[in-house]
Amino acid sequence: MTDANASAGPHAVRFSVLDRSRTREGHEAAEALRDTVELARELDRLGYHRFWVSEHHGVPGVAGSAPTVLAAAVAAATRTIRVGTGGVMLPNHRPLVVAEQFGVLEALFPGRIDMGVGRSVGFTDGVRRALGRDKDAAGSADYTEQLDELLGWFRGTSPTGVHARPSEGLTVPPFVLALGEGATIAARAGLPLVIGDLRNREKMRRGIDQYRETFRPSVWAARPYVVVSGTVAVAPSPEEARRLLLPEAWSMAYARTHGTFPPLPPAERVESLTMTDKERGFYESGLTGHIAGTEDQVADELRTLVKETGAQEVLITTSTYDRTALLDSYRRLARVAGLTTA
Repeated sequence: MTDANASAGPHAVRFSVLDRSRTREGHEAAEALRDTVELARELDRLGYHRFWVSEHHGVPGVAGSAPTVLAAAVAAATRTIRVGTGGVMLPNHRPLVVAEQFGVLEALFPGRIDMGVGRSVGFTDGVRRALGRDKDAAGSADYTEQLDELLGWFRGTSPTGVHARPSEGLTVPPFVLALGEGATIAARAGLPLVIGDLRNREKMRRGIDQYRETFRPSVWAARPYVVVSGTVAVAPSPEEARRLLLPEAWSMAYARTHGTFPPLPPAERVESLTMTDKERGFYESGLTGHIAGTEDQVADELRTLVKETGAQEVLITTSTYDRTALLDSYRRLARVAGLTTA
């Protein structure tokens, strides 16, 4: 992004969405997956640039465990929006299998598939054992090796003499999901960077600066490309926008104090809860640093974010219990971003 674009505000950048298929109290996990597909249809109509899904294993609050399978359903239900993953956790898989899966997606939906990859491993020891991995599997050296192998399958540089079908020769844009050290991995590989979160702007800016300073052009990207990710909530009033944040803030606080990430509760139940001091501290912390407010307020905050980071794209990761309010937020954000006037 040029300085001119950075000062132009939200209309100068792309807006995309990552939906984590969050489960809700009183609703089945299968409904969360159907909600994800339906949301993608609406965002396609609204003109959002990408729609990504995530990978989580053994988490009560997240239904999305097989991102490439879900991405296929999303791509089949939409027309023009790009579809991908945010992301496939590479330490959990063999690079050949990942390449094959994205090759199939690209063959079925040519020109619309993105390959976002990360290096997180399972949330608990039990999940890691089930995946046959341990905490060390997310080491930067191993991840860099896995990433190089994954990209090589598309370029025909097989480490074993076999060929990835139908992936070889196809172009599926890769992205690296990163916090801190991952920015250097993305830069050295010459790949676009997806970085969060908005609650720690200083850390995020340091990662972006490091990425741009050490970026090496590649066949995948001639210059740095930055996607900043985080929660954005838009509503008729600041109070209503803040209520959208309550379910996720409480679920995060519960996870930090109980060791398990639960389904989202309704905002009204969160408001009636009696919390311990520790829970309250995590909860209040979880409500800070996001972009939330009316359309005018959010436009101003996005303008500041784009100016501070020079990002080419904003990836929205908002989750809440009230699906109607969530969709209304995305419709309002589409107006803020100049995607639609409706």
